[in-house]
Amino acid sequence: MVHYCISCRGLCIAPAPSSQIQSVPPPYPAAELRCAKSAANLPRAANLVQMEATACSPRDDQNTPTNPISKNAQKKLLKQQRYEAKKAEKKAQMKDQKKKVAEQRRKEWDEKLASVGEEEREKLTEGRKGLRKERMDQRSEERGRKIERLNEAKFNGQNVVIDLEFAHLMSSAELHSLVQQIMYCYSINGRCASPAHLWLTGCQGEMHNQLQQIPGYDRWIIEKKDQSYFESFLDQRENLVYLTADSEIVLDELDSKAIYIIGGLVDRNRWKGITMKKAKEQGIKTAKLPIGNYLKMSSSQVLTVNQVVEIILKYLEMKDWKESFFQVIPQRKICEAVSEREENEERHERKCNGEYEDEKSTEKLEEKDNENEDNKRLEETDGAWIDDQKLKKQCVETQTVPFCLGS
Repeated sequence: MVHYCISCRGLCIAPAPSSQIQSVPPPYPAAELRCAKSAANLPRAANLVQMEATACSPRDDQNTPTNPISKNAQKKLLKQQRYEAKKAEKKAQMKDQKKKVAEQRRKEWDEKLASVGEEEREKLTEGRKGLRKERMDQRSEERGRKIERLNEAKFNGQNVVIDLEFAHLMSSAELHSLVQQIMYCYSINGRCASPAHLWLTGCQGEMHNQLQQIPGYDRWIIEKKDQSYFESFLDQRENLVYLTADSEIVLDELDSKAIYIIGGLVDRNRWKGITMKKAKEQGIKTAKLPIGNYLKMSSSQVLTVNQVVEIILKYLEMKDWKESFFQVIPQRKICEAVSEREENEERHERKCNGEYEDEKSTEKLEEKDNENEDNKRLEETDGAWIDDQKLKKQCVETQTVPFCLGS
């Protein structure tokens, strides 16, 4: 029987002496606990749940040592709780805003119908139905064309694999970020005129569970494998190419027979060189995108999964690496183009060889000659101006008549 015990100050299951049992209510009412489960009271709910767990666990202050949560863990827990509460609040605000907009539009439509006659009302209603049907038909046609392109890519498209075997190295937030990147990859691939054939390999555990939560994921035209890419392509291992920024081989152009692998890892630079190490251990080829041939990055050349996939899709469409990089890579990551860098390097070489100093000296001499010519012109103009002033003064003196007092 569950009772409230004075000695341990909590709920106990074992029977207690009658002297220690009191009809004291628990420290958290049931109604308050139910209210705390809402998104707006997440921190309070976590505290109440912790109180419940502490109260329900039998303990002996003398024999059983306590394991309090560290300060860093408490900060992380509170930060996550605040994030969830803010996210739920923002979602509720967006929902209310959409509801208000819909109500406003409905009100305006009703007022418009009320201000016209019956025949005009029927025409407006039929016209609105026609526009709605036209939009729905257009969407269904676009969806049909998208399905046709993706089905054709299964046989003729470029094979691109996203390796999901690094899920155990990522936190829950990093897994969520990777899921968002995969969603963007599938979306941009479906809109391309010549899409690639995407593969998800090593999709197991928590990664698989988060992907299953995506609406419509089961209908994606994409290859989903719980086994690794090394097992999925047993007869095509010679065509496997792992794309990693640590490789020394630069990818000049895409090979239609090759199967390009992208590491599905969001690690915030914790696991440097892990994809290169994995490829070496498996004995497969590696390559990196030719980013350094066309632009200079302000930071490392490591890109997100969706950026690498989009660059490949842009190159398949335009056959131009430079244009693909500039359209996909954010401007904040680009330091300068290769043309500017080559000019700087050439200027540096000239400076080292003494040619730059000669050019500098000739430029200085030309500037001095120009200054001398300008000074001569100024002196000539100044002298002419002084002569004019003297002549004017002489003319004035000759023309003035002296004025004498007492005449």
